[in-house]
Amino acid sequence: MTQTKTAISIRKDLYEETNAIANEMSIPRSQLIALALEEFIQRYRNRNLREKINEAYATTPMPDEKASLEIIRSHQKKLAKDEEW
Repeated sequence: MTQTKTAISIRKDLYEETNAIANEMSIPRSQLIALALEEFIQRYRNRNLREKINEAYATTPMPDEKASLEIIRSHQKKLAKDEEW
């Protein structure tokens, strides 16, 4: 894997906390920052995926989908009614 060096500016308290955690983990500061960025990017991508999935399910169902949903709901109601609590 190719690595690239970069310079960033961060608040002093964040820099100090980063150093402290890197020391606790016995890893270089740059490795800790890379790990944090990887996790952020993964969460960001997953959030976008969730938004797209939610958008897809938020659309109005097509007429044939509506009929299927009504059949499913009716069946679920019957099952719930027959279920003993």
